[in-house]
Amino acid sequence: MNREDFPMLDQDIIYFDNGATTFKPKCVIEAMNEYYTKYSANAHRGDYDISYKVDVAYENARKNVARFINADVEEIVFTSGATDSLNRIVNGFFANLLEAGDEVLITLSEHASNVLPWFNLAKKNGILVNYIELDTNLHVTINNVLKAISPRTKVISLAGITNVVGDERPIKEICKLAHERGIFVVVDGAQSVPHTKTDVKDLDCDFLAFSAHKMMGPTGVGVLYGKKELLLNMEVISLGGGMNESFDNIDEVYLKEVPQRFEAGTQNIAGVIGLSKAIDYIESVGIDNINLHETKLKKYFIEKIKDVKHVHVINSECDSGIIAFTVDDVFAQDVAYYLNKYHICVRAGNHCAKILKNAIGVKNTVRVSLYIYNTESEIDRLVSLLADKEKIIREMI
Repeated sequence: MNREDFPMLDQDIIYFDNGATTFKPKCVIEAMNEYYTKYSANAHRGDYDISYKVDVAYENARKNVARFINADVEEIVFTSGATDSLNRIVNGFFANLLEAGDEVLITLSEHASNVLPWFNLAKKNGILVNYIELDTNLHVTINNVLKAISPRTKVISLAGITNVVGDERPIKEICKLAHERGIFVVVDGAQSVPHTKTDVKDLDCDFLAFSAHKMMGPTGVGVLYGKKELLLNMEVISLGGGMNESFDNIDEVYLKEVPQRFEAGTQNIAGVIGLSKAIDYIESVGIDNINLHETKLKKYFIEKIKDVKHVHVINSECDSGIIAFTVDDVFAQDVAYYLNKYHICVRAGNHCAKILKNAIGVKNTVRVSLYIYNTESEIDRLVSLLADKEKIIREMI
């Protein structure tokens, strides 16, 4: 699907690490190059033509992101990535709201970016971080969410789709039951926004974070979505140029309106423009087509690998394009090293989900994460290389 649009595929590689970052289509690269070569000025700073062009491109990108997730324009804050967004949400909003003894619910399969900020806040403020139990397929169920909620619960913070298990959470239903109980919902959308239709108004989530580079955009750019009434009460934790209206002394500091007040300093302008172009590209292909392609490939792999008895897929029941597996008697990194000899790129390790081992009993896995440019023939090559266990062991010595 559209493989000719990706210059990285001109190399002799099979790339199965899209959960970490994705390749960029030519249109994204060209849009960023055009900024650097045709109108490379700062945003919201200059009173000349090319600066105005930057202003328009930058704010049009904000409008494009807002439309893509069905948010209001003033609810879109540009950040350096999903990690930055989640840290801002925790430290800029909840640090001032939560008190000692208040509870935040996460799961054992969350990414570090949706764990460590809460751990840090727990150490500082005395909040409690507890876990929603995963079912036998490592999924989040509504029943288990209800079982985990207590009178102390103030926040539920979950990935829309997890980066190792690949389960798609029932976020809309969770938001409904949470809000009926006065509980906030934070969504880590790093693995969901690039692969499934995301409508924040329909979900009714309070905050959403995602990154450009996992959806064919550039690195170093992310989005923080928050309901406007919440952003108005979020502390600005980065101050400087571009986010203030005026300041004369310590008592007279006036900030810009939301969302500009959260974008201090010079932003990654080229990256924001690249993100907007990536959204255009995703929509030209169709987000539903992307999802269908990935799930079809995953099912194809599951069917092909089922007779390879030394390979164990831990998340075969999930419908996303993420596959996590182990190989009997072979360390995950050794499997990745072996596959790399044949120009196949996979991820091995704990994938920044270091507490997941407490749920699955396995510390390290091999992860294959799929995207629109992967093919059945690439899956065939992967399966053929995994099928011979003795070859894996022999070649890793």
